[in-house]
Amino acid sequence: MTHILKYSTTNRTRPSLFQPEGDMLGPVWCGVAILLLDWTLSAAFWAVLLHLGCPGCGGLAGLWAFGALKWVLLEVSVSALGAGRAELHRFVALLCLLRPVLEVGRTPLAGPPGPHGEPGADLSMLLLGGGSSVFACLVWEKLSSGGEKKQNQPDTKRILMRVLTYFKPDTLHLLTAFTFLIIGVICDTYIPLYQGKVIDQLSGQTLHASFGSTLGLLVLFSVGSAVFSGMRGGVFMCALSRLNRRLKLLLFQRLLQQEVHFFEENNPGRLSSRLHSDVDRMGLTVALNANAAVRSSVKTVLMLRVMLGLSWELSLLTCVEMPLLAFLQSKYISLSKELKEQTQECHAQLKDQASQTIGGIQTVRSFRAEEGELRRYRLALDQLCAIKRRSGIYSALFLIIRRIVTVGIKILMLMQARSLISSGRLTTGSLLSFLLYQKPMSNNLREILYCYRETVSTVGVISKVLGYLDRRPRTQPEGDLAPEHLEGRVLFQNVSFSYPSAPNKPALKDVSVELQPGRITALVGPSGGGKSSCVGLLKRLYEPGNGRILLDGEPLHHYRHKYLQQKIALVSQNPTLFSGSLRSNVEYGLPDCPPERAVDVAKRVNAHAFISEMEHQYETDIGEGGGRLSAGQRQSVAIIRALVRDPQVIVLDEATSRLDVDSQHAVLREVLARGRTVLLVTHQLSTAERAHRILVMEDGSVVETGTHKELISKKGRYYRLSRDRSQAAEGGP
Repeated sequence: MTHILKYSTTNRTRPSLFQPEGDMLGPVWCGVAILLLDWTLSAAFWAVLLHLGCPGCGGLAGLWAFGALKWVLLEVSVSALGAGRAELHRFVALLCLLRPVLEVGRTPLAGPPGPHGEPGADLSMLLLGGGSSVFACLVWEKLSSGGEKKQNQPDTKRILMRVLTYFKPDTLHLLTAFTFLIIGVICDTYIPLYQGKVIDQLSGQTLHASFGSTLGLLVLFSVGSAVFSGMRGGVFMCALSRLNRRLKLLLFQRLLQQEVHFFEENNPGRLSSRLHSDVDRMGLTVALNANAAVRSSVKTVLMLRVMLGLSWELSLLTCVEMPLLAFLQSKYISLSKELKEQTQECHAQLKDQASQTIGGIQTVRSFRAEEGELRRYRLALDQLCAIKRRSGIYSALFLIIRRIVTVGIKILMLMQARSLISSGRLTTGSLLSFLLYQKPMSNNLREILYCYRETVSTVGVISKVLGYLDRRPRTQPEGDLAPEHLEGRVLFQNVSFSYPSAPNKPALKDVSVELQPGRITALVGPSGGGKSSCVGLLKRLYEPGNGRILLDGEPLHHYRHKYLQQKIALVSQNPTLFSGSLRSNVEYGLPDCPPERAVDVAKRVNAHAFISEMEHQYETDIGEGGGRLSAGQRQSVAIIRALVRDPQVIVLDEATSRLDVDSQHAVLREVLARGRTVLLVTHQLSTAERAHRILVMEDGSVVETGTHKELISKKGRYYRLSRDRSQAAEGGP
């Protein structure tokens, strides 16, 4: 509850373009007030001149005098409103001096201003002057603040250009799509023009001899617009599909190349989201927004050209209306977004408060806190209602201002159109064509702005995807060694290692160990002693911080990665199996494995019997993660999977803990065949007794080494571990 009150209070006092800031009106409201005051002064001065019967008195000097007078009055008004922002003073100066400067430039060409050259003598010039000033100020302020935005987002252009390079394989598709786009836009642009011509010919204002050809062109442009727009959309979607496929394959390939610690830092859900939704959004943003932006831009240029041909006066009014509406829409969207975030926060807090109160109703009732909880909930609801009330007020004000601007421009356009029709410079059909162009023109500009905002807002997502594409694994590059014969002698030389997540906590400290072919070396010790770290380094899941790990005298990174992973096999206590058949799990990663090899290995490790009892034997579906198998059967499948690769070094990390005694003996007998090097990691000292050599690890160091009998006779750490395990098994102290 306190969080809601704090959040609401903070946002209430936060300055906004539409909210009072202290005792000052926001700059937008001040600008609107100044514009209305300017129009009021101009209209009043015009009325006085008409009343005096001298609408043309004063000439150019009178225009400058009136501009100076307005400047003084508006500056006083700005000070009275308490708005001292520099952009408002620039707006006032432009509003007062634009008309006199325009007349000074026009006088040498057209002579002294006539009866309509006085301040406010023409209603259209009155509105056009204010609208032009607003548009010029908006453009200036936007350009002047562009440098700061570029500093805040210095890589936006580079990121977008980088994305475009991934479209190179689809150049032909894109050229075809843009060709269809331009042809479709041209057809779409001329439809309203020929609709107006058909109306003129039907009304009898022109000769009917060309009616058939005009109607035919109208049908041709309509059909062409539909056909080429559809073809453009189809080709664009085809190119987008190809792009998404390439990006997903490339990103998935990059992810598979990363080191293990990368996957420990990034959970699978986040990576899957980057791989699917973010790549899709990246392609949609760039491809579809580029499509829409180009289409709207070309259509805007063509429509503006046709509209200027129909009536440059009405086109000028349209060019004044659209920036004003776009500016109002942009400011309203930013404000409504802020209010929407506040509303969502209040909803979340209300839900959380109600859930806690209802969930802890016993505590609430035992302390008789019902009234307090009700009061807190009522205050939270009041805050939510206040935010919604503000949202409704802003929405109503936006609609009113937008309607006033729209209606005002429409009235002005109709007045101007009446004058043009009366003078014969515009026909009814041309007016209809112009009005048919006007709304699509506004839609085009809104679409361009939307595409720009959407593209910029997606830059963060795109940069994350590109970051994964550019990321290189933090491991040493693989070598090219792949000898046909491998002895399998492994040597840890003064190896020290710390996990990247805990760099100040060594997992291994100066470990030197030799694993000999044809012999079993057991690693025992308490949890956290460093046994799993040795296994991870041997499988090159991590890189040692200091020291080296040699295989037949060569560092591990000198070997090819695929060769190394085939020659060094790991079987863990809880192996990872995949959904599908048992055979597909056994042959995982071996596309050319003969079927009889898996059967032969299964017989030697006492696993063929239970596999033969299954309904489909080796083709049996084992379920997701091997869920249809018991723990011991899953270990047997993992052992078969390791041995079918015919590794020279095999690591058994508690791999036989769920097997019966006979199966354990069969597995150990099989892994020692062919002179393999065996590393046995176990907590079961009864299993370690069979090893030729036992290494006791504690706190990242090898504290004891020897055979079972030698270590027992020393009565050191291994002896204490054996005694403690025996007492625990017997239930003693």
